[in-house]
Amino acid sequence: MQEFRLDPQAQAVLDRARATGAPRPTSLPPVQARQAYKGSRLPTQPKPRALSVWRELELPNAGGQLPVREYRPAGCAADHVLPALVFFHGGGWVIGDRDTHDVLCRDLCDLAGYAVFSVDYRLAPEHRFPAAVEDAETATRWVAERAAELAIDPARIVVGGDSAGGNLAAVIALSLRGQAGPALAGQLLIYPVTDQHAATDSCRILANGYTLTAADMVWFRNHYLDQGQYGDWRASPLLAPDLTRLPPALVLTAGYDPLHDEGRLYADALAEAGNAVQYLDFARQMHGFIGMGGVIDEANTAVRLCADWLRQRLR
Repeated sequence: MQEFRLDPQAQAVLDRARATGAPRPTSLPPVQARQAYKGSRLPTQPKPRALSVWRELELPNAGGQLPVREYRPAGCAADHVLPALVFFHGGGWVIGDRDTHDVLCRDLCDLAGYAVFSVDYRLAPEHRFPAAVEDAETATRWVAERAAELAIDPARIVVGGDSAGGNLAAVIALSLRGQAGPALAGQLLIYPVTDQHAATDSCRILANGYTLTAADMVWFRNHYLDQGQYGDWRASPLLAPDLTRLPPALVLTAGYDPLHDEGRLYADALAEAGNAVQYLDFARQMHGFIGMGGVIDEANTAVRLCADWLRQRLR
């Protein structure tokens, strides 16, 4: 974590953000924070890929309708059966949506050869824990139950996400284990939140100065959770009493990220429980970098590695 310098391209992103004087999203009320977050992501993303299918779906859920965006790779026939990635966006359960992660989902879809379903789960504080978890499970089950209609292979469904979305993916892998529901083929966890207590060294050492701060995480948690819920495994999957019999995982972390240690600890805990785990640490990067492929070269490398791992699930 301290052995490598921050990637100069990542440092340039920080410098440009400071030069603009724009407020941090977490200094704003949630509605305004969502707009600020969306605007801050657009300049750093690569050009969106053109795909064969890009359509909006709506699923019934406890909140009324759950929006989901479906992607299928370029050149893929509509009836060609594909594996599926059910993707949950990051943003601390408060900000972020299908649009903020559209480019990343397009890249994973096209590079991995997957149908991708990007889930616009309910956000806090309007919908506090466990609303996001409920929506994530609803969407995953819906994709599996309608596999034939969606031209999806029900035996090859992976859940994934970044940050808060990585947290949701880990929780859904736990929630669906051993149930009559879909047996997942994998879990893609990109710098996931795994312990809401935030007591790791990286949370302390890297508390300030980067894209995500300790104060940001307090803001997110206060909107999403009550303190008494921190120990619930649906909020902190690292604290689940049993981590055995889970689908293969790829856990990716960034060295300059307060969440670094809890991602690494979760990868270690999964491996110690007998699960198949691959762990990638981008030691020179900061939280959120994987969506910055327009200005950070290592972001594109990370996306390709995630896509390669997803392709392995095809076998």
